[in-house]
Amino acid sequence: MNNTINLVQNDRLWNRNFILCIFNNLFLFTYYFAFLTILPVYILKSLGGSVQQAGLALTLFLVSSIVVRPFSGLIIEKIGKKLAFRGSELLFVLCAFTYLLADSLWILLAVRFIHGIWFSILTTVAVPITNEFIPEHRKGEGMGYFVMSTNLAVVFGPLIALTVLQFSDFITVFQVLTAIICLGFLFCLVIPVPSNFTIKLNKNETNPRLKFTDIIEKRAIPIGCVALLVAFAYSSVMSFITAYAEVQKLLQYVSLFFIIFALAMIAVRPWVGKIYDRKGASAVIYPSFVSFAIGLVIVSFADSQWILWLAAVFIGMGYGSLFPCFQTVAIQAVSKERMGHSISTFFTLFDFGMALGSVVMGLIIAYLGYQFTYLFCAVVIMLTMLLYKISVVPKLTSLR
Repeated sequence: MNNTINLVQNDRLWNRNFILCIFNNLFLFTYYFAFLTILPVYILKSLGGSVQQAGLALTLFLVSSIVVRPFSGLIIEKIGKKLAFRGSELLFVLCAFTYLLADSLWILLAVRFIHGIWFSILTTVAVPITNEFIPEHRKGEGMGYFVMSTNLAVVFGPLIALTVLQFSDFITVFQVLTAIICLGFLFCLVIPVPSNFTIKLNKNETNPRLKFTDIIEKRAIPIGCVALLVAFAYSSVMSFITAYAEVQKLLQYVSLFFIIFALAMIAVRPWVGKIYDRKGASAVIYPSFVSFAIGLVIVSFADSQWILWLAAVFIGMGYGSLFPCFQTVAIQAVSKERMGHSISTFFTLFDFGMALGSVVMGLIIAYLGYQFTYLFCAVVIMLTMLLYKISVVPKLTSLR
């Protein structure tokens, strides 16, 4: 029997397997962002927890994810993509059921920590698997659409959770979200990941000790550091835009901010990916840096819903284009055998940027205010563009 599977069907981007990967990712992150929205409220109202404990529940998930992330590539290398993909998603789904039984805060915190482990491995292995189903000459376009499913989940997740809660209770919300992640798991099961994706290790190696290259891909560090700084700045939007809008008496317009963000991202996606594939990464990345910075400047002066929504357009076009481009550069910088290591390195740096940004931005806001913080982030983005030019651009010629 021939074990070789035709991964890219007829050289088409929108082949069956690629679509399955997108839906699997969409359901996963819809669940993730829905829980991110609803969990603090659940802890405060149903478990009698404090704001600090609600923050701890969110942080524990991120901490375990960051700790495991550097080792995800090694885990995938040891057990193969198929087992890592389906096994981590199965364990992620089983953890989702435990929220229905977690009747105390400490059990919930333990579940959050364990849940983050499987999320880290799952999101790392999903990228190289999806990459296998994208034609070689359309990598930028394909990964752009894949990442777009994550950004759409930013809108769908909170919308579903808050809508269900409006008409029912928290247990019902958890049941709906569990059903969503189970549906996502069905897509995972039908994605044809060949068993022979397991990477062969060097059995003649005399030194069995763990080496730096076993967990970190050096070639992904430059683009990962650029992504870290972009995530650092983006955390000001993801973590604090709601609080900022409340101060500006614009809270009722925040949900539409994220919808406009998603629409702006979708609007530019078809031609952004094509430009990346035809003219190279920088043809997209430079304008996206500028757009993101402009959006941050605009949001710093948001005193009406129209200015807030205008900022969403520029941020959606800018950040929404940067992340998939960075991810594609990280993939193309290495051989297929090192993709898992490259993606785990990239996400480790990106996640660290988000976590660090959430803490630092909170301190800057407390002492200097929201307006200064968003202007500061715009400056960070422009300086990051310079770092990209110095550290990444010279290496891009080999990827063309």
